[in-house]
Order: sequence, then structure tokens, then C-alpha cells
Amino acid sequence: MPEPGLSPLQSSLPTAATHFGAHVLARAAAPAVTAVTPAGTAAAPAVTAAPATDTTALLTAAARAVAAAVGAAPAVVPTGPAGAADAEAPDAVVAPPAPDLGRLLRGPTGLGTAGLSLARRAAVPEPTAPPVPAAPVEGHPIPGLYFHPVPEPDPVRVDEVSRRIKAWALDEVQLYPDDWEGEFDGFSVGRYMVACHPDAPTVEHLMVATRLMVAENAVDDCYCEDHGGSPIGLGGRLLLAHTALDPLHTTKEYHPGWAESLHADAPRRAYRSAMEYFTERATPSQADRFRHDMARLHLGYLAEAAWSETDHVPEVWEYLAMRQFNNFRPCPTITDTVGGYELPADLHAQPAVQRVLALAGNATTIVNDLYSYTKELATPGKHLNLPVVIAEREGVSDREGYLKAVEVHNDLMRDFEAEAAALAAACPVPSVLRFLRGVAVWVDGNHYWHQTNTYRYSLPDFW
Repeated sequence: MPEPGLSPLQSSLPTAATHFGAHVLARAAAPAVTAVTPAGTAAAPAVTAAPATDTTALLTAAARAVAAAVGAAPAVVPTGPAGAADAEAPDAVVAPPAPDLGRLLRGPTGLGTAGLSLARRAAVPEPTAPPVPAAPVEGHPIPGLYFHPVPEPDPVRVDEVSRRIKAWALDEVQLYPDDWEGEFDGFSVGRYMVACHPDAPTVEHLMVATRLMVAENAVDDCYCEDHGGSPIGLGGRLLLAHTALDPLHTTKEYHPGWAESLHADAPRRAYRSAMEYFTERATPSQADRFRHDMARLHLGYLAEAAWSETDHVPEVWEYLAMRQFNNFRPCPTITDTVGGYELPADLHAQPAVQRVLALAGNATTIVNDLYSYTKELATPGKHLNLPVVIAEREGVSDREGYLKAVEVHNDLMRDFEAEAAALAAACPVPSVLRFLRGVAVWVDGNHYWHQTNTYRYSLPDFW
């Protein structure tokens, strides 16, 4: 497959930068980690935005301001596509480096560009990522799947995040009874989040993502899936749970009843607590962005529940539409909050950024369909996933449906990488480049967790 070409500059991106002017520059240039004085007070360096006479000057000023204040941790970046795998006996498609995309996400090089480097963090040194392992350390990747290996996550951070999240789940929100402890430990959420967010400046930044991940899974398990979930009445349960993220504004008479309801069950307790921690570190625009993506997620839950109630097997394109909402998108969308910086709201809202996020969410969610295939087949009733829908709707065998789903994932991954490269070229603002890199690393970390979580997942015997 040829290297993806770079699209021409999209007019909406420089226009957005121009409209925001000094405001965008000041927000984009906020330090990744605020220095703390001995007295415990935050000391944020002042940022002065020089007036720009045109779009190019503005973007250049933004790049210099952000690069001076914000560094990015070394991270695995998406690489170019390998050749197509043999459908009969494929090997795991571990992609070789693609210089163009890697160069774009690393930033400019050469004489006079040192000030634009995103490879350093001035405030807090980042741990150096170990080399990418030559072979997986645990589990088996799906043959033929297009993915990128990642370094083993820092074991010290993994242990600390695992300890803290279990204490939160048990002591703060009473998330699960004693007989669920094995499943909670087997989820390996600490390893998951450290692999997905290697640029998090502190463990507490990692905990922001970890609490939200655990809370989202509690809602899915308890309202929709394994632990008492049901499609009947799901809309009402999800609506009330969503008010733990997007609070109710009502009269004094009725406010206490709502506030008390936030402690009524484990999912709502988890949502309320995780969101409180998140908003302590997120900006208002980052929090509102997350609420929007969670509403998308809940809409996807409802569509799947409606199909379950009517025994409807959707067309493949309908299933993929549902999965664009019922997917992992809320996780990579907060990569800047977890990294300690902000992608300005007007840039995050751009259609090109939204397309990259949608493709990332879609690809990572199909990874879940593929790795959880045998787990879901073992549950009662029909569980919709992409291989099942393809097999039924296109009249092929289970094996052919599964292999076709692998191809769908690979197409989504390559589209994600091509769109990320085009966006990086069209809008080379350092906060955009860092956000794209963060999303790419989340995609890779998500695959790593699915591949290595042999407690939860095993592969079908199709090869």
C-alpha cells in the first residue's frame, strides 16, 4: 500500500487559529505541569502572545510558545502499513516505521528548529521509554491484525495505579462485592492505563483516566452486561447515571432527592466520584468534551439494547454505526488532560480532529470485538459483535466472518493513520501534534492490553 499523501491545508484549521488569536495562544501555551513552590502554591509562567499578521505567523508563534512551555514524552507513534496478510495463514501484521508520519508527529528537525522540539519536558523529567520488544511478552496477537507493539509499561507505576484504584473501588465507592474481586484484579486496569498514557506526568494524572475507565465498565457490566444488566429499562438507568457526569440543575425542593440518588448504586457512585477527580484537573472545555463523548457512549448502549429487545441483527454498516457510539472514544479524548496539557477547544472541535478521534475509537473497539469473541460466545443468548454480524448478514462461515472483521479493523487503522498524518501536516501546532501522538499511543496501548490479558481473552481456533 503506498504511503498516505498529505492533504492540502484545510481552511477551517487556520481560520480557527486566527479567530482565537492571542486567546488560543495563551491557552495552548499553558505548561504541561504547573510548577509548585515550597509553600504549595502554583506558579505558572506568564505567556505573552506576539501579534501575528497572518495565519502562518500565528501558527508559528503558537508552535514556539507551546514548545517552550510543553514537552512530550517519548512514545510509540503509529507506523505505516505493512503488506496485506495472507488470509489463509496470516502472521501478525507488525508495521514497519513510516518516516513521513513519524516525522510529522515528532515535529520539525534541522538547523534552527530546536525550539520547536516536542521531545523534552522542562518542568518534570519523563521516564525514558524502553525499546519496543521484538516479540510479545504475553498472549498471542491475532494473526493478520495490523497493530504496533509498545514497550512494557513501567512496572512501578502499574503497581501503584493498581493499588490506588483498588482502594478507591473498595473504600471510596464500594464498587463491588467480595466475590467480584478476582474479576477486578483480572481486568488489570493499572497495566492498561499505564500502557495507554506513557506521557502522564504523575501517577495522579494516570488515576484520572483509571477511575473513569473503571466507572464506565461498572455501568456497562451492571446496567447492560454480565452483572445483572438488562435492556429493559436501560434508558432510565443510563439517564440517571449520566447526571452524575452532567449534573442536574433544578429547584431547591427537588435537588436533595437527586443528590441522594447519586449514591444509590455502584455505577452512579463510581461515575460521581471519578468525575469529581477528573474536573479537579480538567479545564471546563475538557470536562464538557468528555460529557459529550459519554452521551455518545450511552446512546450506543441504547441502540444495542433496542436491537436485543427485538432480536434484530443489524446490517454490517448499521452495526458499525452503533459501534461508533458504543466505543472507547471517551478514553483517548481525554489524553491531553491525562498528559497535563490542553488541546484548545476550537481545535479539538475541528472536523479533521473529530474524524481522527472517530477512526481511533472505531478501530480500538473492533479490537475488542475480535479479542472478546470467544468470551462473548460463551455467554447466554446471542451477543452481537462484528464477526457475528458479518457472518449472519453476508452469509459466510464463522471463520470467514471473523477474518473479514480483521480486514475491517485493518482498514480503519490505516485510515486513522493517514488522516492523522494529513492533519499533522495541515495544522502543525505543537498541541495538535502532541494530541495526535497521544491518541496514537492510546490506540497501541489498547491493543497491547487486549493481547496480553489472557485472564479475560483467548483466540478462536480459526488458523
